[in-house]
Amino acid sequence: MMSVDNAVSDVASATKKFFKRVLPIMLVMLVCNQLNRSNIGYAQDHLQADVGIGAAAYGFGAGLFFIAYAIFELPSNVMMEKYGAKVWLTRIMISWGTVSFLMAFVQNEAMFYVLRFLLGAAEAGFFPAVIFYFARWVPAGQRGKATAIFIAGSSIAAAISGPIAGMLLSLHGALGLRGWQWLFGFEGALSVVVGCAVFFVLDATIRDAKWLSPAEKDALSAAIADEDARHAKAGAGTANRWKMLLNPQILLLCGIYFSVQLSIYANTFWLPSIIKQIPGTTDLTVGFLSSIPWVCAVFAMYFAAKLQDKAKSKRPLLVVALLVAAVGTFAAAVASPVMALVFLAIAAMGFKSASPLFWTIPQSGLHPLVLAPAIAIINSLGNLGGFVAPFGFGIIKEQTGSVIPGLFALAAASTIAAGLVYFLKERRTDGGEVAQEERVLEAPVPSRA
Repeated sequence: MMSVDNAVSDVASATKKFFKRVLPIMLVMLVCNQLNRSNIGYAQDHLQADVGIGAAAYGFGAGLFFIAYAIFELPSNVMMEKYGAKVWLTRIMISWGTVSFLMAFVQNEAMFYVLRFLLGAAEAGFFPAVIFYFARWVPAGQRGKATAIFIAGSSIAAAISGPIAGMLLSLHGALGLRGWQWLFGFEGALSVVVGCAVFFVLDATIRDAKWLSPAEKDALSAAIADEDARHAKAGAGTANRWKMLLNPQILLLCGIYFSVQLSIYANTFWLPSIIKQIPGTTDLTVGFLSSIPWVCAVFAMYFAAKLQDKAKSKRPLLVVALLVAAVGTFAAAVASPVMALVFLAIAAMGFKSASPLFWTIPQSGLHPLVLAPAIAIINSLGNLGGFVAPFGFGIIKEQTGSVIPGLFALAAASTIAAGLVYFLKERRTDGGEVAQEERVLEAPVPSRA
């Protein structure tokens, strides 16, 4: 009994060390990721003035990122499983930083399209690689917390990206460079530097972690192996992991996540443009004002996580978050520019809270052999919302001179997604309904011979 107690204590101690040592590294990587994803939103008007990239071309180029992301995410995750999350995360960071740096030299629409596509290809697999890394290091009981903190970090990253972009754009003329060249060049170079550092500070496996004691390594490795064995037993006798793509629950999850991503990336790429409608704004003030919705989202996600820990079912919370996003977006469409910012902050509290609530449903209980591809399928198909939103907004603005019709469409999408949530199957703590993620295990998966 004592040895069991010691093992439990060692697992808890090792997990606590992981949260203190490794999670901050992941959050720094996420900040770099957000900076390089969102910087074109702040450079939009400058690219139009200096390079001639109009609203529709900007929206198409912004969305091309997600087409490449969807195409290359599954292959990226296959390679990640082969080479390990550490090596692959390092490769992803260095390659996306390099491409982002090259954006400082864009000269026309064609070059803009190519670089945006290459950026999506370079970054493909980042989020699933992080989630897979968590699954190899963190016991299931703490994995949701790690994921929630990581996703919450995206709001913090979005909040600081605006002020950073504003300050870099203010360097216009320094060393003979335009402000948007400083923006792309600095943020791209930062990702390359951080990517190189990650290779030396991130451990590939539990056994490589010098900051864990031998007892902690043994206990944590045994805990993860035991979970893998139990999931493997649950999935015994199956044959084809890729058939899970046809599982109706997976497709439903893709649809809901698609709606969440519509809202996230419509705001990521077009929020600065909306804020510029406020009289008297400059690049610097737009950068700081753009951080307001994301700061509000951080607090909302914190309280949502508190409620999530106590809730037996995550579906009602997810529905509320999506409806808040819908109401906030609809109100922003009919309000003045100043009030639109207020309502978009409310909307951000909804759609950003929806993301970690969403991922608690498919992540828990997935078979180790299908964990990475399952997350990749949901993430890649759902992320196509990142193509539809900026491209659609670009066409709408070019045709009408306003993004208000796009805001109405976002509100409708969030409302529909809220309705779809109730078709999800979910684990019940009272032993009633079988978890949707356990049903996913019915999809055939191969054995590792």
